[in-house]
Amino acid sequence: MTPGKRAERSLDALSFFVSDARYGLGAFLGVYLMTEHGWDAGRIGAALSIGGLTGLVSQTPMGALVDSVRAKRALIAGATVLVTLTCLFIPLAPYFWPVALAGVVGALAGVTIGPTLAAISLGVVGPERFAGRAGRNEALFHLGDGMISLAILLTAPFFGSAVLFWSMGFTMIASVLAAAAVPARAIDHSVARGLPPGAVPVQGASAWRLLLGSRPLLAFAACGALFHLANASMLGLVAQKLALQNLGQGITLTAASAIAAQSVMVPVAAMAGARADAWGRRPLLLAAFVALALRGVLYTLSDNTAWLIAVQLLDGVGAGLIGALFPVVIADLSRGSGHFAAAQGVVGTVHGVGGVLSAGIAGQMVVRAGYDATFLAMAGVAALGGLLFWLIMPETRGMAQR
Repeated sequence: MTPGKRAERSLDALSFFVSDARYGLGAFLGVYLMTEHGWDAGRIGAALSIGGLTGLVSQTPMGALVDSVRAKRALIAGATVLVTLTCLFIPLAPYFWPVALAGVVGALAGVTIGPTLAAISLGVVGPERFAGRAGRNEALFHLGDGMISLAILLTAPFFGSAVLFWSMGFTMIASVLAAAAVPARAIDHSVARGLPPGAVPVQGASAWRLLLGSRPLLAFAACGALFHLANASMLGLVAQKLALQNLGQGITLTAASAIAAQSVMVPVAAMAGARADAWGRRPLLLAAFVALALRGVLYTLSDNTAWLIAVQLLDGVGAGLIGALFPVVIADLSRGSGHFAAAQGVVGTVHGVGGVLSAGIAGQMVVRAGYDATFLAMAGVAALGGLLFWLIMPETRGMAQR
């Protein structure tokens, strides 16, 4: 097997297993703190927002680090280990400031994983094949996340919340082995940072200057911030609602909700990567906003457990499309700059503003107005984001190199 083929098979395994570390415990953390330690939605949102803010301000420097280092395999392996260790620390000290501190450390490592995986992939396959590779990465990421959620669903009734932490330990080891299996010589490090093969980056240029000098990047950043403002808190809120309505089954039902979404994200992400060059990026991203707005409205129509989990299928459409196409659009708009990972960090920072605000605002809205009013507000934000995207975001397929 050639180094390129070995590298792609190893990227498949890495994309699959790193899913458990990329976002830490995710929605399970809020349910765990609520059901095991009596936290309310407002306290959960406040603690998670601190880690979210850390991730927000660190994305650009961590992206610049990814661009500058050649040891990208070691970087993603180390980040995976660090995220896992912070999650394993939480049961030992389930109090506000220890949980917030663990979130800070985990955020610093977590924001490194996505850009590093994308950079390695770009360096292996090149820009011509990157859309398909990015879609495959995202599909395998969601498949891995769904399989872990299925394992939690099947084992949580017997072993309780401990299975959350066992699964993270297993996937950490598998991710490190997969990263080590990528042949170092298969990665073109100039291409991995968005340059032609063998090119030297321009000294003194910055990723923020790239963003501020590009109207399409600014539009993508602003619209994405609205998407994440609406989307980031939805799964967590549904998980909390299910946990309150079905005492003792919070972890199990959160896993079921995640599985429902992941079952759709896998084919949607694969389709987005396969068809992005033929159909363009813009119509696929518009569909993500439509799915998110519809999802927020549908949550309010019934409190039935089966209904809430079924509506979660729409999360697979929105998140699958955004996740698969985010690095593709950034690669389109940063080609030739040498700032591929840093540009992901800059735009991700703006998107992250929406995500951080979502966690804090939604938690307080639930306390004051209830779950249905919060879901409708999130749906309105998604609709606004979709309208703005339609008006100001151009098609990025085939844009000229900077």
